[in-house]
Amino acid sequence: MDAAPSTDRIARPAIPQAAITQRVVIVGGGTAGWMAAAALARFVPASTRITLIESDAIGTVGVGEATIPGIRLFNQMLGLDEAAFLRATNGSFKLGIRFEGWSGEGSGYLHAFGSIGRGLGLVPFHHYWLRGGGAANPASLWTHMASAQAAMAGRFAPDPGRPDLPSGLAWAYHFDASLYAALLRRHAEGAGVARIEGRIASVARDAAGRIEHVELEGGHREVGDLFIDCSGFRALLIGETLAEPFDDWSELLPCDRALAVAGERASPLPPYTRAIAHGAGWRWRIPLQHRTGNGLVYDSRYLSDDEATDRLLTALGGEAMGDPRPLRFITGRRRRAWVGNCVALGLAAGFLEPLESTSIHLIQSGIARLLEYWPGPTLQQTEVDAYNRLTETEWLGIRDFLILHYHANARAEPFWTERRTVPLPDSLTARIALFRANGRIQREGDELFAEPAWAQVMIGQGILPAGHHALADALSADELDDFLSLTRRHAAQVASRLPTHDAFLAAHCAAPAQKVAP
Repeated sequence: MDAAPSTDRIARPAIPQAAITQRVVIVGGGTAGWMAAAALARFVPASTRITLIESDAIGTVGVGEATIPGIRLFNQMLGLDEAAFLRATNGSFKLGIRFEGWSGEGSGYLHAFGSIGRGLGLVPFHHYWLRGGGAANPASLWTHMASAQAAMAGRFAPDPGRPDLPSGLAWAYHFDASLYAALLRRHAEGAGVARIEGRIASVARDAAGRIEHVELEGGHREVGDLFIDCSGFRALLIGETLAEPFDDWSELLPCDRALAVAGERASPLPPYTRAIAHGAGWRWRIPLQHRTGNGLVYDSRYLSDDEATDRLLTALGGEAMGDPRPLRFITGRRRRAWVGNCVALGLAAGFLEPLESTSIHLIQSGIARLLEYWPGPTLQQTEVDAYNRLTETEWLGIRDFLILHYHANARAEPFWTERRTVPLPDSLTARIALFRANGRIQREGDELFAEPAWAQVMIGQGILPAGHHALADALSADELDDFLSLTRRHAAQVASRLPTHDAFLAAHCAAPAQKVAP
């Protein structure tokens, strides 16, 4: 059954009623708005009135159809069954992202989820791989990853492995974002969220500059204690009303346009996203049960809109389901995501292109952080400042990870040669230098991407260390050979015992026929 589970089976956390904001107004629906509504309905006290305002006449961007593994935790916390969620959203499984052509035509590597081999003590696995001569054969790194082996073989099942020998698998999803928002809407409304249909005509502020109410066309006023801005690129509250500055990162990430179009279903269905470099950017392919999501991201200085459309449609490999939808954007973020009694989520907070499928994650982490700093009857600025510091750290870490892909390219076109010469942020320069020396990766706090992610992208795009961690020399040559052989065999064995991705979906998560697009 696709419906969300009954909320009377979900125990609410014990939070003192007097210490909680009582009226929450979410401005805008879509993925961000309904994720916020569903999560708040699950975690804040039942006495809190949650209202979401959206207009059916205002479209949503809807290009964020690929995710990273954190979405599993979000769905679990809402009580969403995985198979029912995938059936409702025409979803498929995702074991990673395959980057094609970033080091020139014909090149490719996988950023797979999950672990690489097994670390020993304080030393991550890739140092033993480096000591064993891995830098001379970079592609061999992925033979030690169960997720990578399964992805490239087109296999998937949620294999838990053994407690003493974990499988190393981790997964996320591809899904139809509009269907996901609809699923969350049903879930949230079933938990008591009130939806108001209409366009907002004006926003009123009190004497202290806080948002007091929003007024809809037709005169209805919605008063709130906390407002959540999910109004997309317009940023109605955080931008138009509160005038929070926008930090423009287009010098570092210059792609400013995208086209999105649905294409025919892939067969067999690969359990990974594809990110394929072209002369002025990259294009995506996201396999769903009923169709393939296709898009082309580009820098308009190097590619015209007409040329981009031709390039996208030529690369489809089948019929397009409609005309490509254009999207214009500036990469960057609001300097503060929480201002006064307004918190911005999703595109209202900023935009990072979907190269590493982080858009939905940033919504999710913003919601989790808001719940961590949920305001009491008196808003504490120190807590708002903490929220904004953590948000900034997360966005900067993801920004640097995306820049790495562009910087470490080996293509000959002017767009790509420019990307190699643009000065990097000091934070990324230091990280690359540290890795080049002896393969060390320093993770800053709770930043999103951990050591396996950074290692795969650096090695996959030709940044190879000169040495390795000295403690990796503790193994004898024979012990090292046995250890590397063991991790290779383990990855191959895990992948080989999984069914094909298509077979697993058909047996457990097949979308009903009426949800298949014509």
